[in-house]
Amino acid sequence: MLPIDVAAHSSRWRGRHPLEKALLGLGLTVTAVCLPPWPGGPLVAAATLAVLLGPAGVAGRQLWRAFRVPLGFCVTGALPLLVSVGGPDGFLAPAPDGPRHAAELLLRTSAASLGVLLFAFTTPVSDVLPRLVRAGVPAPVVDVALVMYRIGFLLLDSMAQVRRAQAARLGQAGRAAVWRSLAGLAATSFVRAFDRAARLQEGLAGRGYDGALRVLVPDASLSWRFLTGSAALLTALVAGTLVLKELWL
Repeated sequence: MLPIDVAAHSSRWRGRHPLEKALLGLGLTVTAVCLPPWPGGPLVAAATLAVLLGPAGVAGRQLWRAFRVPLGFCVTGALPLLVSVGGPDGFLAPAPDGPRHAAELLLRTSAASLGVLLFAFTTPVSDVLPRLVRAGVPAPVVDVALVMYRIGFLLLDSMAQVRRAQAARLGQAGRAAVWRSLAGLAATSFVRAFDRAARLQEGLAGRGYDGALRVLVPDASLSWRFLTGSAALLTALVAGTLVLKELWL
């Protein structure tokens, strides 16, 4: 399993209803996107970090390892705003107010990414997908998603085993060996994916599959105290951002 999935399965909030965590995470994400980037972005990011590292109990090192990937995309997306192409100042020139626009975009996207990570670090996918049927999502779509989620981990494990075997046979000794190992890894993973899919189909057919995968869903009830606290947090962020923006101006 991926580290973020391991953290989600062992989270303090594992027993809470996924809708509670979805409303909080989505609310923080929407707040980060809709509020003015300054001071909304830092406020939302600080509040989300406080929830992640505090009540949610996420380890700081795990959070940084997961956050640095979307943060890299945020930085990459903000860099083009620093320059203008084909303007009156030449083919490539500094963009007017480029640093300000880039900083605003970076603040918004990084804070929104933390809101998404809040949901990912506290809610396993296996707790969400079966409940989507009750929300009106067709059962075959949910079944395919569950199967693909499971097969994804199996393939990652198979790829790790193949890479270890290649490294033990000096498959990483040189550039040519690395390219041959990558080609072999891709071919082996492709064949194993089809083999596992065929075995899965045969297993389901042998168990009388009738078009629906029935799994046990942990019982969880909505906590109005948690929902009220989430609403209060979002309201405080909106109010605090608007007040500080007026004072800043």
